[in-house]
Amino acid sequence: MFTNRTIDRLNKMLDSAIAGDFRESDYDETKISQLESKWKQFLGTSVLSRENLEKEKENVKSLVSDISHQTKTPMTNMKLYLALLTESLQTGEQTAVREKELRLAEEIERQAEKLEFLIQSLTKMSRLESNIVEVKPRLQPVKELILAAVRDTEPKAQSKGITMEVLCEGEFFSYFDLKWTKEALVNILDNAVKYSKEGTEVTVSVMKYELYTAIAVRDMGIGIKEEEIPKIFGRFYRAREVQQEDGVGIGLYLAREILKKEGGYIRVKSKKGEGSEFILYLLTDKV
Repeated sequence: MFTNRTIDRLNKMLDSAIAGDFRESDYDETKISQLESKWKQFLGTSVLSRENLEKEKENVKSLVSDISHQTKTPMTNMKLYLALLTESLQTGEQTAVREKELRLAEEIERQAEKLEFLIQSLTKMSRLESNIVEVKPRLQPVKELILAAVRDTEPKAQSKGITMEVLCEGEFFSYFDLKWTKEALVNILDNAVKYSKEGTEVTVSVMKYELYTAIAVRDMGIGIKEEEIPKIFGRFYRAREVQQEDGVGIGLYLAREILKKEGGYIRVKSKKGEGSEFILYLLTDKV
Protein backbone atom coordinates (compact mmCIF):
# COMPACT_ATOMS: atom_id res chain seq x y z
CA MET A 1 0.00 0.00 0.00
CA PHE A 2 1.10 3.56 -0.66
CA THR A 3 1.95 5.74 2.31
CA ASN A 4 0.26 9.10 2.66
CA ARG A 5 3.62 10.73 2.08
CA THR A 6 4.05 8.93 -1.27
CA ILE A 7 0.55 9.84 -2.41
CA ASP A 8 1.14 13.45 -1.40
CA ARG A 9 4.37 13.56 -3.45
CA LEU A 10 2.65 12.00 -6.50
CA ASN A 11 -0.15 14.55 -6.21
CA LYS A 12 2.36 17.36 -5.92
CA MET A 13 4.16 16.18 -9.06
CA LEU A 14 0.90 15.99 -11.00
CA ASP A 15 -0.25 19.42 -9.76
CA SER A 16 3.08 20.90 -10.88
CA ALA A 17 2.73 19.30 -14.32
CA ILE A 18 -0.84 20.63 -14.72
CA ALA A 19 0.30 24.11 -13.65
CA GLY A 20 3.14 23.92 -16.18
CA ASP A 21 5.97 24.39 -13.67
CA PHE A 22 7.08 20.77 -13.17
CA ARG A 23 10.88 20.39 -12.93
CA GLU A 24 12.62 17.05 -12.56
CA SER A 25 15.41 18.75 -10.62
CA ASP A 26 12.94 19.49 -7.81
CA TYR A 27 12.83 15.78 -6.89
CA ASP A 28 15.81 13.95 -5.42
CA GLU A 29 16.21 10.50 -7.03
CA THR A 30 17.62 9.01 -3.83
CA LYS A 31 14.55 9.91 -1.76
CA ILE A 32 11.72 8.65 -3.98
CA SER A 33 10.30 5.21 -4.63
CA GLN A 34 10.41 3.23 -7.90
CA LEU A 35 6.84 4.26 -8.72
CA GLU A 36 7.62 7.90 -8.03
CA SER A 37 10.71 7.61 -10.24
CA LYS A 38 8.64 6.30 -13.16
CA TRP A 39 6.01 8.96 -12.52
CA LYS A 40 8.73 11.61 -12.59
CA GLN A 41 10.12 10.27 -15.89
CA PHE A 42 6.64 10.24 -17.44
CA LEU A 43 5.86 13.81 -16.35
CA GLY A 44 9.30 14.98 -17.47
CA THR A 45 8.69 13.52 -20.94
CA SER A 46 5.24 15.15 -21.08
CA VAL A 47 6.69 18.53 -20.15
CA LEU A 48 9.39 18.16 -22.84
CA SER A 49 6.75 17.25 -25.44
CA ARG A 50 4.69 20.30 -24.50
CA GLU A 51 7.74 22.55 -24.74
CA ASN A 52 8.59 21.12 -28.17
CA LEU A 53 4.99 21.65 -29.27
CA GLU A 54 5.11 25.29 -28.14
CA LYS A 55 8.39 25.80 -30.02
CA GLU A 56 6.88 24.26 -33.15
CA LYS A 57 3.83 26.52 -32.81
CA GLU A 58 6.08 29.57 -32.53
CA ASN A 59 8.04 28.42 -35.61
CA VAL A 60 4.82 28.02 -37.61
CA LYS A 61 3.60 31.40 -36.39
CA SER A 62 6.85 33.02 -37.48
CA LEU A 63 6.77 31.25 -40.87
CA VAL A 64 3.15 32.27 -41.57
CA SER A 65 3.90 35.85 -40.55
CA ASP A 66 6.98 35.94 -42.81
CA ILE A 67 5.11 34.52 -45.80
CA SER A 68 2.27 36.99 -45.33
CA HIS A 69 4.69 39.91 -45.02
CA GLN A 70 7.08 38.86 -47.79
CA THR A 71 4.33 38.32 -50.38
CA LYS A 72 2.42 41.53 -49.64
CA THR A 73 4.95 43.89 -51.29
CA PRO A 74 5.49 41.84 -54.49
CA MET A 75 1.73 41.46 -54.96
CA THR A 76 1.19 45.22 -54.48
CA ASN A 77 3.98 46.01 -56.96
CA MET A 78 2.62 43.51 -59.48
CA LYS A 79 -0.84 45.12 -59.36
CA LEU A 80 0.71 48.59 -59.71
CA TYR A 81 2.80 47.58 -62.75
CA LEU A 82 -0.25 45.95 -64.33
CA ALA A 83 -2.27 49.13 -63.84
CA LEU A 84 0.51 51.19 -65.48
CA LEU A 85 0.82 48.70 -68.33
CA THR A 86 -2.95 48.68 -68.94
CA GLU A 87 -3.06 52.48 -68.91
CA SER A 88 -0.21 52.60 -71.42
CA LEU A 89 -1.89 50.08 -73.71
CA GLN A 90 -5.17 52.03 -73.64
CA THR A 91 -3.52 55.19 -74.99
CA GLY A 92 -2.78 55.76 -78.63
CA GLU A 93 -4.12 53.94 -81.66
CA GLN A 94 -6.03 50.74 -80.93
CA THR A 95 -4.80 48.04 -83.28
CA ALA A 96 -5.47 44.30 -83.31
CA VAL A 97 -2.09 43.73 -81.68
CA ARG A 98 -2.81 46.35 -79.00
CA GLU A 99 -6.19 44.78 -78.23
CA LYS A 100 -4.55 41.36 -77.87
CA GLU A 101 -1.98 42.84 -75.47
CA LEU A 102 -4.80 44.40 -73.43
CA ARG A 103 -6.57 41.03 -73.15
CA LEU A 104 -3.31 39.43 -71.99
CA ALA A 105 -2.83 42.18 -69.38
CA GLU A 106 -6.38 41.60 -68.13
CA GLU A 107 -5.72 37.86 -67.83
CA ILE A 108 -2.48 38.51 -65.91
CA GLU A 109 -4.44 40.77 -63.54
CA ARG A 110 -7.08 38.06 -63.03
CA GLN A 111 -4.40 35.47 -62.26
CA ALA A 112 -2.64 37.89 -59.88
CA GLU A 113 -5.91 38.40 -57.97
CA LYS A 114 -6.37 34.63 -57.81
CA LEU A 115 -2.83 34.21 -56.46
CA GLU A 116 -3.41 36.93 -53.84
CA PHE A 117 -6.65 35.24 -52.75
CA LEU A 118 -4.85 31.87 -52.49
CA ILE A 119 -2.06 33.33 -50.33
CA GLN A 120 -4.59 35.02 -48.04
CA SER A 121 -6.64 31.82 -47.73
CA LEU A 122 -3.57 29.69 -46.97
CA THR A 123 -2.45 32.20 -44.34
CA LYS A 124 -5.87 32.12 -42.66
CA MET A 125 -5.94 28.33 -42.79
CA SER A 126 -2.47 28.03 -41.25
CA ARG A 127 -3.34 30.46 -38.46
CA LEU A 128 -6.51 28.56 -37.61
CA GLU A 129 -4.96 25.09 -37.76
CA SER A 130 -2.00 26.04 -35.57
CA ASN A 131 -4.18 28.00 -33.12
CA ILE A 132 -2.17 31.15 -33.80
CA VAL A 133 -5.44 33.04 -34.10
CA GLU A 134 -7.90 32.44 -31.29
CA VAL A 135 -11.60 32.47 -32.13
CA LYS A 136 -13.37 34.31 -29.31
CA PRO A 137 -17.16 33.81 -29.33
CA ARG A 138 -19.40 36.21 -27.40
CA LEU A 139 -23.14 36.78 -27.27
CA GLN A 140 -24.15 38.94 -30.27
CA PRO A 141 -27.14 39.62 -32.55
CA VAL A 142 -27.25 37.20 -35.49
CA LYS A 143 -28.91 39.68 -37.85
CA GLU A 144 -25.91 42.00 -37.60
CA LEU A 145 -23.66 39.12 -38.73
CA ILE A 146 -25.94 38.25 -41.67
CA LEU A 147 -26.30 41.83 -42.93
CA ALA A 148 -22.52 42.37 -42.78
CA ALA A 149 -21.87 39.18 -44.78
CA VAL A 150 -24.58 40.02 -47.34
CA ARG A 151 -23.11 43.50 -47.85
CA ASP A 152 -19.74 41.94 -48.72
CA THR A 153 -21.31 39.52 -51.21
CA GLU A 154 -23.90 41.81 -52.85
CA PRO A 155 -21.61 43.43 -55.47
CA LYS A 156 -20.80 40.01 -56.96
CA ALA A 157 -24.48 39.02 -56.82
CA GLN A 158 -25.56 42.23 -58.56
CA SER A 159 -23.06 41.65 -61.37
CA LYS A 160 -24.95 38.40 -62.13
CA GLY A 161 -28.41 39.86 -61.57
CA ILE A 162 -28.88 37.63 -58.49
CA THR A 163 -31.24 38.85 -55.77
CA MET A 164 -30.23 38.32 -52.13
CA GLU A 165 -33.13 38.12 -49.67
CA VAL A 166 -32.72 38.08 -45.87
CA LEU A 167 -35.53 36.52 -43.81
CA CYS A 168 -34.80 37.31 -40.17
CA GLU A 169 -37.83 38.42 -38.21
CA GLY A 170 -37.32 39.11 -34.52
CA GLU A 171 -34.18 39.17 -32.38
CA PHE A 172 -31.77 36.22 -32.44
CA PHE A 173 -28.63 36.09 -30.28
CA SER A 174 -25.84 33.50 -30.38
CA TYR A 175 -22.24 33.02 -29.28
CA PHE A 176 -19.81 33.69 -32.14
CA ASP A 177 -16.71 35.62 -33.13
CA LEU A 178 -18.03 38.31 -35.50
CA LYS A 179 -14.89 38.62 -37.66
CA TRP A 180 -14.30 34.90 -38.19
CA THR A 181 -17.96 33.84 -38.40
CA LYS A 182 -18.54 36.55 -40.99
CA GLU A 183 -15.63 35.02 -42.92
CA ALA A 184 -17.37 31.62 -42.78
CA LEU A 185 -20.75 33.01 -43.86
CA VAL A 186 -19.22 35.07 -46.69
CA ASN A 187 -17.55 31.92 -48.00
CA ILE A 188 -20.93 30.15 -48.08
CA LEU A 189 -22.68 33.13 -49.72
CA ASP A 190 -19.87 33.54 -52.23
CA ASN A 191 -20.28 29.92 -53.33
CA ALA A 192 -24.07 30.35 -53.55
CA VAL A 193 -23.60 33.29 -55.93
CA LYS A 194 -20.76 31.70 -57.86
CA TYR A 195 -22.64 28.48 -58.67
CA SER A 196 -26.05 30.05 -59.32
CA LYS A 197 -27.41 31.07 -62.70
CA GLU A 198 -27.91 34.72 -63.58
CA GLY A 199 -31.21 36.23 -62.50
CA THR A 200 -31.89 33.72 -59.72
CA GLU A 201 -32.20 34.27 -55.95
CA VAL A 202 -30.16 33.48 -52.84
CA THR A 203 -32.17 33.39 -49.60
CA VAL A 204 -30.74 33.71 -46.07
CA SER A 205 -33.11 32.68 -43.28
CA VAL A 206 -32.84 32.11 -39.53
CA MET A 207 -34.34 29.42 -37.30
CA LYS A 208 -34.11 29.19 -33.49
CA TYR A 209 -33.62 25.83 -31.79
CA GLU A 210 -33.07 24.94 -28.15
CA LEU A 211 -29.26 24.80 -28.34
CA TYR A 212 -28.51 26.48 -31.66
CA THR A 213 -29.48 29.31 -33.95
CA ALA A 214 -29.44 28.10 -37.56
CA ILE A 215 -28.55 30.36 -40.51
CA ALA A 216 -29.71 28.73 -43.74
CA VAL A 217 -28.31 29.86 -47.11
CA ARG A 218 -30.46 28.59 -49.98
CA ASP A 219 -29.54 29.00 -53.66
CA MET A 220 -30.95 27.97 -57.04
CA GLY A 221 -27.61 26.83 -58.37
CA ILE A 222 -26.16 23.71 -59.93
CA GLY A 223 -26.52 21.61 -56.77
CA ILE A 224 -24.19 18.87 -55.53
CA LYS A 225 -24.16 15.17 -56.34
CA GLU A 226 -25.00 12.99 -53.35
CA GLU A 227 -21.64 11.20 -53.47
CA GLU A 228 -19.80 14.56 -53.48
CA ILE A 229 -21.45 15.95 -50.31
CA PRO A 230 -19.13 14.17 -47.78
CA LYS A 231 -16.07 15.47 -49.67
CA ILE A 232 -16.85 19.15 -50.18
CA PHE A 233 -15.49 20.29 -46.80
CA GLY A 234 -12.06 18.77 -47.47
CA ARG A 235 -9.07 21.01 -48.03
CA PHE A 236 -8.57 21.93 -51.71
CA TYR A 237 -11.39 19.64 -52.82
CA ARG A 238 -13.23 20.74 -55.95
CA ALA A 239 -15.79 18.70 -57.84
CA ARG A 240 -15.03 17.95 -61.47
CA GLU A 241 -18.01 20.02 -62.65
CA VAL A 242 -16.62 23.25 -61.15
CA GLN A 243 -12.93 22.90 -62.02
CA GLN A 244 -13.18 25.80 -64.49
CA GLU A 245 -14.71 28.17 -61.93
CA ASP A 246 -12.54 30.56 -59.90
CA GLY A 247 -11.59 29.18 -56.49
CA VAL A 248 -9.10 26.93 -54.76
CA GLY A 249 -11.31 24.70 -52.61
CA ILE A 250 -10.53 26.27 -49.22
CA GLY A 251 -13.69 28.29 -48.47
CA LEU A 252 -15.91 25.48 -47.19
CA TYR A 253 -13.03 23.94 -45.23
CA LEU A 254 -12.36 27.27 -43.49
CA ALA A 255 -16.07 27.78 -42.77
CA ARG A 256 -16.34 24.36 -41.11
CA GLU A 257 -13.16 24.86 -39.03
CA ILE A 258 -14.28 28.30 -37.83
CA LEU A 259 -17.67 27.03 -36.65
CA LYS A 260 -16.08 23.98 -35.05
CA LYS A 261 -13.85 26.25 -32.93
CA GLU A 262 -16.99 28.08 -31.75
CA GLY A 263 -18.81 24.87 -30.83
CA GLY A 264 -21.04 25.01 -33.92
CA TYR A 265 -21.22 23.02 -37.14
CA ILE A 266 -22.45 23.06 -40.78
CA ARG A 267 -24.91 20.83 -42.60
CA VAL A 268 -25.74 20.76 -46.30
CA LYS A 269 -28.83 19.66 -48.22
CA SER A 270 -28.54 19.42 -51.98
CA LYS A 271 -29.50 17.58 -55.13
CA LYS A 272 -27.82 17.82 -58.49
CA GLY A 273 -29.54 20.50 -60.57
CA GLU A 274 -31.87 21.60 -57.73
CA GLY A 275 -29.72 24.05 -55.79
CA SER A 276 -28.18 23.75 -52.33
CA GLU A 277 -28.91 24.75 -48.76
CA PHE A 278 -26.02 25.26 -46.33
CA ILE A 279 -27.07 25.55 -42.68
CA LEU A 280 -24.70 27.11 -40.13
CA TYR A 281 -25.46 26.25 -36.50
CA LEU A 282 -24.32 28.75 -33.85
CA LEU A 283 -24.53 28.04 -30.12
CA THR A 284 -27.18 29.96 -28.20
CA ASP A 285 -25.39 29.38 -24.89
CA LYS A 286 -21.79 29.00 -23.75
CA VAL A 287 -20.32 25.51 -23.84
